Amino acid sequence: MKVYPSHRKEEMVRYRRTFHQFPELKYEERETASFVKAHLESLGFQVESGIAETGLVALFDSGIPGKTILVRADMDALPIHEENNHDYKSKNPGKMHACGHDGHTSILMALSSELKSSFSEFVPKGRVLLCFQPAEEGGSGADKMIASGILDRYKVDSVFALHVWNHIDLGKVGVVNGTMMASVDEFKITVKGTSGHGAIPQHTVDPIVVGSHLVTALQTLVSRNVDPLEPCVVTVGSFHSGNAFNVIPETATLHGTVRTYSKSVYEMIPKRMESLVNQIAAGFGATVDFEYNRIDKPTINDSGMADIVRTAAKNVLGENCLTEENTRTMGGEDFSAFLMERPGCYFFIGSRNETKGFIHSHHSSFFDFDEDALPIGLSVMKEVIKTYLLNSF
Repeated sequence: MKVYPSHRKEEMVRYRRTFHQFPELKYEERETASFVKAHLESLGFQVESGIAETGLVALFDSGIPGKTILVRADMDALPIHEENNHDYKSKNPGKMHACGHDGHTSILMALSSELKSSFSEFVPKGRVLLCFQPAEEGGSGADKMIASGILDRYKVDSVFALHVWNHIDLGKVGVVNGTMMASVDEFKITVKGTSGHGAIPQHTVDPIVVGSHLVTALQTLVSRNVDPLEPCVVTVGSFHSGNAFNVIPETATLHGTVRTYSKSVYEMIPKRMESLVNQIAAGFGATVDFEYNRIDKPTINDSGMADIVRTAAKNVLGENCLTEENTRTMGGEDFSAFLMERPGCYFFIGSRNETKGFIHSHHSSFFDFDEDALPIGLSVMKEVIKTYLLNSF
């Protein structure tokens, strides 16, 4: 197993626990970015900062012509109050690194150290662009990084990112061809009826009744409009209307999310949803305001790049390290935006360890992960870089 030097683990754990104690939400990652920038500049990197507000990139050039590979880490935390009791728990109330981004940032910082100390071991030619991204958690940070022009400015050929994953055991790597994570869309439906006394409903148009029909009808988008073999989720997460027990209100609001895998379903759902809700509302004499927002696209791996990750993982961890179990998910990831622009691969580094109690899911107030995943992530990513650059022309 080619897991790299122990001092890198100690370095990564130190970085990770610092970030964990001082989490910053999307587009607030100023101290995190400042810490990263100081580290990169201490190694001699020229750093371009202030990208997408708090993002930064640094380029390593081997001096030998070849492809340019981008490696991304996300830096933002979540608006969650941490309930763990370890000595590195969050010191910022209501903010927590509950998804492992502190680990991702630490791995990429250690990778920058390795690039300066021993690049010849894993960068045979070409260039490596280190990308520290803000606002993965619902902030479209990847889109803003791309909009800044970094892919063209640095002539990026391929893109890679890893994620520590508590649904996969430590020592395993999860990677698939094609779609790995779903799109993330948001919808808001405001039903407008006619208010009145609850005792004389015949003089009203009841938005609660209309909204209730919409909740059930929206599920037919999945059961009757989508191929049963295609993953798709439509969830109404909130339904708000009225305040008094004996008054029929004027409006009702439904707020929810849609998750899809394929381009065809991704494009079909909002059109069909808008038509459906308008027609049902009209049948009751109501009207609707319909809002539909795209947040993340489906995360779609290039099969050739996924093969590079598989080869790299096996070189580091052995033949039996790969898994597709608990790898595909209807969760979303904004690295999808990079994958829409360049061939690449997003993959999971197993970080679950039941013996040590690292079992809680991402976005839980009790989330934590086995830090032995950090040197594994570093080792696999170094091998990915080496394998890609050796086999690119």
